[in-house]
Amino acid sequence: MFHRRRRTLVVALLVLVVASVALVSSAQSEPTRTLVVSDAESGEQLLAVEVDDGTEVTLSYTHSVEKTQVDDVYVVDDDRLRMTRMVFQSHGAGLPSDETVERTDDGFVVERNTTFETLRVTPGAIAGHELIVGGDRFDLVDRSNGPVVIAVDVDDRNVLERVLGDSTSDGRDDHVASGVIHTHTHIHPGHHASTRT
Repeated sequence: MFHRRRRTLVVALLVLVVASVALVSSAQSEPTRTLVVSDAESGEQLLAVEVDDGTEVTLSYTHSVEKTQVDDVYVVDDDRLRMTRMVFQSHGAGLPSDETVERTDDGFVVERNTTFETLRVTPGAIAGHELIVGGDRFDLVDRSNGPVVIAVDVDDRNVLERVLGDSTSDGRDDHVASGVIHTHTHIHPGHHASTRT
């Protein structure tokens, strides 16, 4: 009888160990990415949208001189935003003219492959800056009261760590992109400019 209980206890412990290993290995997951818009001065978070690697993010605004729509199109690339193209409706001041411009049904398109840690934008009523994430539109003018910083926050903790909290954190915030670059109606590789109203 003692051996039977012991065998049952050993089997139960073995099942518990196997279940624990399965739980921990299933807790390993893809990092959680969040597109965050923050006030550039105070750091206050104004918008947070969960995104996946490859999610398209568009900064859409009206060009201050041409009075036509401009779309700066980015994709989430790990903890950064990679600009893939600029789409605009008319040629004029401040828009690309010395680059290869393709005419499509969407408008004039300039292909890009420039990666940014952060984007700094000054939303304005005339430009009507909007952020389009996937299919959702967010009015940056209504959400802000001055310059904003747009960045991708990556939480690479596994599911179990997220559930248990930051008990293993060493106090550093290793998963937040840093640095600042400015968007503009014309971004030339290697140059920095800012979007204005």
